[in-house]
Amino acid sequence: MNLKRSYTNLLILLLLIVSLIFIVRGPLEQFVEGSIKNYDLNQFESKVKSGEVKEVLIKNKSHVINGTLKDGTKFTLEFPSEYPITIKEMLIEKNVRFKTDAENTPAWIGWIIQFLPIILIMGIMIFFLNQMRGSGNKILEFGKSKARRVTKDQPKITFKDVGGVDETIEELKEIAEFLENPTKFHTLGAKIPKGVLLYGPPGSGKTLLARAVAGEAKVPFFQISGSEFVELFVGVGASRVRDLFTEAKANEPCIIFIDEIDAVGRHRGAGIGGGHDEREQTLNQLLVEMDGFDVLNSIIVMAATNRPDILDEALLRTGRFDRRIVVNIPDIKGREDILKIHMRGKPIADDVKIDVIARQTPGFTGADLENLLNEAALLTARHNKRKITMEEIQQSIERIIAGPEKKSRIISDKEKKIIAYHEAGHALVAYHLPHADPIHKISVMSRGMSLGYTITLPEKDRYLLSRSELTEKLTQLLGGRASEEIVFKDITTGAQNDLEKSTKIARQMVCEFGMSDKIGPLTLGNKQGAIFLGRDFSAHPDYSEQVAYEIDKEIRKLVDIAYEKAMKILTTHKDQLDLIAQNLIERETLNKEELEELLKGKKETLEENETEITVKFKPESKKDAMERKAIKEKKSLIPPKPVLESK
Repeated sequence: MNLKRSYTNLLILLLLIVSLIFIVRGPLEQFVEGSIKNYDLNQFESKVKSGEVKEVLIKNKSHVINGTLKDGTKFTLEFPSEYPITIKEMLIEKNVRFKTDAENTPAWIGWIIQFLPIILIMGIMIFFLNQMRGSGNKILEFGKSKARRVTKDQPKITFKDVGGVDETIEELKEIAEFLENPTKFHTLGAKIPKGVLLYGPPGSGKTLLARAVAGEAKVPFFQISGSEFVELFVGVGASRVRDLFTEAKANEPCIIFIDEIDAVGRHRGAGIGGGHDEREQTLNQLLVEMDGFDVLNSIIVMAATNRPDILDEALLRTGRFDRRIVVNIPDIKGREDILKIHMRGKPIADDVKIDVIARQTPGFTGADLENLLNEAALLTARHNKRKITMEEIQQSIERIIAGPEKKSRIISDKEKKIIAYHEAGHALVAYHLPHADPIHKISVMSRGMSLGYTITLPEKDRYLLSRSELTEKLTQLLGGRASEEIVFKDITTGAQNDLEKSTKIARQMVCEFGMSDKIGPLTLGNKQGAIFLGRDFSAHPDYSEQVAYEIDKEIRKLVDIAYEKAMKILTTHKDQLDLIAQNLIERETLNKEELEELLKGKKETLEENETEITVKFKPESKKDAMERKAIKEKKSLIPPKPVLESK
């Protein structure tokens, strides 16, 4: 059937081309004849008598003579009906070649030429209508919904395939129960929720949860992306919304899932088109369908977004999205559950410890953890191993955090030394700060955009940060630049990213967290502006210039204090700085255990009258070493005498 349709389309196309040639031939001839000279009878006779004419063609029916001069010039003229006898005698006398064209055109050809434009128009209409009816073309279906219905035959994702969001799963199970057994809730006077909005950071599993609902639900499930509503033509989006809900009503009870709803659900009146652009027409229709005069009975609308702050208020009100479920980044237990799910079907070595991986991946989303194990599997195949080991997983963690390793980048010995001292400064400052995260790895190997990197990993998940912790974070960030200044008496551009991060943290401490003693507990700088072209929010100063000056002073003060603290730590422990840098130059990479083995120091913090005192041990001499060995052999618990140094 498709082959027959293809031959029919080809035949119609050929007929259209032939017809077009016939129509265009006349104008083309006129265009070519634009360079032909028009003579009158006197000029023609003069040319013939002077012997300049080479040949002519006499058209008796149209009373036209076409000719060519001996120099190649073409000409044409019209003559009266009785003229051919006279001109033939003149042409014979001057030995000019001539032909006579009776132009006996059949009558049917004249009819075809007369009706050819009508035939061409009808052929074009038949051709396009035939194309529109084709299975691969949806030209007449602009207003049809593009929602895909999840059927029973498709592979299912259930709640067993989702981890780290137990509370969210319980909420969604309740939604499925509403649809399966509505009588249980109606007898108590409860109404079925109209809509469920899933929001959270990218990669946290919102779309996966919706797929799990589709797999668990025993009702029809329609899924569509927010961007699939909007088209170039006005009114198409609203038409697709109407068609989607019409199809849903025919299959109720059912679930409609709209992914990335912020594509059509942004605040109205924020774009160039005002209230009449295509996106806002689509949003208006969606609002009406969710809670208009036609009240939904057994249709639940689910939606997902990572920008709930830009959604229109009318969309978020009660009666449309009754449930708003936050899908957060998983905690350490959630990461363990997600890792177990993604390890299914993969050959995992015995040395792989899920709890260790979970502790080393704070801030990772479910998508990041899936990517982590996929990268580890790729590395395992590259190393020609049969099982994924802890080594490949560790390399994958570093690859995701710092970027791919660039072994081909050539770095001079001088720059390598600068990088080594820079990273050693970060590590040593973090080592001597009581609230800093433990060092996981230091390296001078290039990864991504960085020439070297220092990875610190928190021992447990934290949801609150104190002022002292943020201050120590600033100190650690500035440790690299302080190290360069101490060792080389100069600074480089390597601290650019560190300065950006430290300045941002200091500004947040002053303007957002109220951690400045001088400014006080205030939040300064309202976020507002036009939601347009992706620049959704811009900081609007709601304070005077004098306050702005004070803010700048406080930011500078925080950064200066942190920098001085880093300088003091590195100056005090210069021997340890040299030791770490030298080992980095030789070995290129140091992990946590190797760093602690190098330093072999203990640090304690004592609080007395709110004064922090750091305990520092003197470098161990040979005599002290012998005494320590003897004490160890006697299993004595008496520690060496420390030297106290007040900060």
